[in-house]
Amino acid sequence: MMVSEKHSRSEALMALEDLYGAHNYHPVPVVIERAEGALMWDVEGRQYFDFLSAYSAVNQGHCHPRIIKALTEQASKLTLTSRAFHNNVLGEYARYITEYFGYERMLPMNSGVEACETAVKLARRWGYDVKGIPQDQARVIFVEGNFWGRSIAAVSASTDPSSFSGFGPFVPGFELIPYNDIPALEKALLDPNVAAFMCEPIQGEAGVVIPDDGYLTRVRELCTQHNVLWIADEVQTGIARTGKLLAVDHENVRPDLLVLGKALSGGVYPVSCVLGSSEVLLTIKPGEHGSTFGGNPLACAVAMEALAVVKDEELADNAERMGKILRQRLVEIESSRINAVRGKGLLNAIDIRTKNGVSAWDICIKLKDKGLLAKPTHDTIIRLAPPLVISEEQVHAAADIIRDVILSFDRA
Repeated sequence: MMVSEKHSRSEALMALEDLYGAHNYHPVPVVIERAEGALMWDVEGRQYFDFLSAYSAVNQGHCHPRIIKALTEQASKLTLTSRAFHNNVLGEYARYITEYFGYERMLPMNSGVEACETAVKLARRWGYDVKGIPQDQARVIFVEGNFWGRSIAAVSASTDPSSFSGFGPFVPGFELIPYNDIPALEKALLDPNVAAFMCEPIQGEAGVVIPDDGYLTRVRELCTQHNVLWIADEVQTGIARTGKLLAVDHENVRPDLLVLGKALSGGVYPVSCVLGSSEVLLTIKPGEHGSTFGGNPLACAVAMEALAVVKDEELADNAERMGKILRQRLVEIESSRINAVRGKGLLNAIDIRTKNGVSAWDICIKLKDKGLLAKPTHDTIIRLAPPLVISEEQVHAAADIIRDVILSFDRA
């Protein structure tokens, strides 16, 4: 497709994608060509603050030199064997990540949704083999507003019509209860056929919804009491995003199964995994679950370096400090368009009041025009999640943009 004089290169590339690609996304109209740290540049050379971080997959910053070095060095030697053969990196990675998070075993996959489905499968098998649930009667409890992908299993657990409408029939044995509702969980766990309870410690896609203090502690107590596995979906909240290594660390609790993805990759190659005990992970035998690319040497090398960077550069501490500065700047914006500001670490959101026909999408478009990239969720919420390497100077510069854009709509 040729770029005409009447159209920019960005417009031509977006038109090409629109013409030949499926229409399953509605991106902000910008075409990114390169990125570094907390900054990105489009094909016309315009610079932007990245305040999405690929949905928290780029916590370590774009193109981190150490992670890129690990990627290229491993890629020059060995990329894929499948699990039909052993490779010389998987065992090292398995030891590294289990010691890093304090679990006995790990099961490697590629994407977050694959890892979440793996956790559900593990929970069901454990329910039959260990807990003694009658065959095909195992149930898994989820919370309303959850988001862990768009596979058939994931949308079977969804309360978002845009995710599940038109895709049934759905996976049986899933039950939904309200998020942050301990009495509802207490009632659901009375059923002896419940194998697991799965939730995000902080709901990301739902709009950075933070539970009450003590909620996760009580979840841990109840799951232990009823012999139910607690699955923590930390695909988005994990790996330093919320100011702790894991979001569950804010209450010093430990899930039975920990699901990781996104930033486990350093933003350069799909990596995910489930961490848990031998009792749970060894219930699945050879041939019963797997992935051609899961545990490939390239992914293993990348993940180890991505995790090392998080510790060496103290990114959880930086997320905590920069998050406090950002939220303080946001709450100081005097605008009737802002219902609320909330977040932990560098996972934050502005809840927007639609006024005079101006939506969160309209605000994000103007933010883009002023040099900051963010994306609304559920029409009224702007999620703000920059890479964790962002500096204080950059936080203030970005906050200035956000303030000026929101106030510009008030003056219009």
